[in-house]
Amino acid sequence: MNAVSVRPLFKLGKLMATPGALALLKQVNATPIEFLLRHQSGDWGTVCGDDARANTIAVATGARLLSSYELTGLGRIWVITEADRSATTILLPSEY
Repeated sequence: MNAVSVRPLFKLGKLMATPGALALLKQVNATPIEFLLRHQSGDWGTVCGDDARANTIAVATGARLLSSYELTGLGRIWVITEADRSATTILLPSEY
């Protein structure tokens, strides 16, 4: 696998994850960092077009950011960065 240098678009702040999200990531043998890096680089995952556009605007205006990633058909995680960039949380949609 080739290393790709990606410039972060925003600060993540304090990093947090719910037990449910961590359990799902473990189940699919994935780590939180890969999804945090995707989120921070503007890869919003499987959000709808309106949410993707809102995220692009939020990078410039400082609004909340939401990414959604499907994990091999076993479930989905959300990555949410607060508007003030104080924290980013990985969670299951059902935990919102």
